[in-house]
Amino acid sequence: MSATDTHRTIDAVWRIESPRLIAGLARMLHDVGLAEDLAQDALVIALEQWPRIGVPDNPGAWLMTTAKRRAIDRLRRSKLLERKHVELMHELEREQEQQVSATEASLDDPVGDDLLRLMFTACHPVLTLDARVALTLRLLGGLTTVEIARAFLVPEATIAQRIVRAKRNLTKAQVPFEVPRGEALAERLSSVLGVIYLVFNEGYSATAGDDWMRPALGNEALRLGRVLAGLMPREPEVLGLVALMELQSSRTRARTGPDGEPVLLLAQNRAHWDRLLINRGLAALERAEKLGGALGPYALQAAIAACHARALTAEETDWPRIAALYATLGLLTPSPVIELNRAVALSMASGPAAGLELVDRLRDEPSLASYHLLPAVRGDLLVKLDRFGEARVEFERAAALTRNTRERDLLLERARTCLDTQGDSRGPHGN
Repeated sequence: MSATDTHRTIDAVWRIESPRLIAGLARMLHDVGLAEDLAQDALVIALEQWPRIGVPDNPGAWLMTTAKRRAIDRLRRSKLLERKHVELMHELEREQEQQVSATEASLDDPVGDDLLRLMFTACHPVLTLDARVALTLRLLGGLTTVEIARAFLVPEATIAQRIVRAKRNLTKAQVPFEVPRGEALAERLSSVLGVIYLVFNEGYSATAGDDWMRPALGNEALRLGRVLAGLMPREPEVLGLVALMELQSSRTRARTGPDGEPVLLLAQNRAHWDRLLINRGLAALERAEKLGGALGPYALQAAIAACHARALTAEETDWPRIAALYATLGLLTPSPVIELNRAVALSMASGPAAGLELVDRLRDEPSLASYHLLPAVRGDLLVKLDRFGEARVEFERAAALTRNTRERDLLLERARTCLDTQGDSRGPHGN
């Protein structure tokens, strides 16, 4: 194997094994920052040795053994945590004797427990939301600082500072490496789900930059959601979020045209929707509902996505049901954005005038003052009412508010279409 191939293999192994490696070390050391440092040390050693000695048969076990040895060295040098030193030595000796296979290790319950603990630690509310996202992608996604920075269009130094500060704050706050129990579980689980949802949304509709979507982020969020669902199979909201992501992801191939331009929902070729992902999403939603989670916020959003997924054509969409689901979601988690979505569904179910009436009630909502989709939706409804001059103004305003290049181009094109249509409608009589 060439050096290049070896480095590619190491990169693939790292993406797969690093979360379990860090999680296992964090369980023993009760220090996420130190666990990641040791895992990185093991990676550096692999980069030095594997091109020369070849990739081990069990690379995950090799990395864990190497990281534990580094941990023992550190403990010896510091002359601290003697009890942990002894525990690590015993565990290392047991591992060497047992020669646990990679397959057996991946099925071992403690591995799953460790990953779950790592998720709850990385998403702890003591950290800011930005820090939780960065730390989760670093520890559980195996992404580099450069990759995370590129995904969110922020400087690498900013992401590096967030990660360093997050690990320091976890240590300072003495956050236990554990899954919370009782009443605390719901709150903390909400934080974990919120981080995964945020990452998915940024991948599904990029807030800034030149790309309409960032599939790598969406795929990573979906992977994390599936892992979490495997670890907590009886949590309906976990299943609800996975269902939502599966169903939304099913549209990926249909959401852009040949040149990467956005293709909106009603114009998409549904033959390009991924039926496997749709079936997975519908199955996860059904499990969530059977567990009593039909009215959870993620399950409700998944139910809305399911209405689109079940419709073979745009005309078959059950818009009255979608409007009703948004109304229920709005009662559960009141939000102007949910009301804006309900207005779209209402316009499809009862006509554009009904939707516009609801949108106009949202125009003075402070939280939507810089939200580009408010004027974008209003412009679309005005077009349907043949009020092209007003619609053009709304599309231009929406284009000025968005930070996504592809979306801006789409909105400006819609504004130009309104201008052309307005001109045509004057006919030979001019003004």
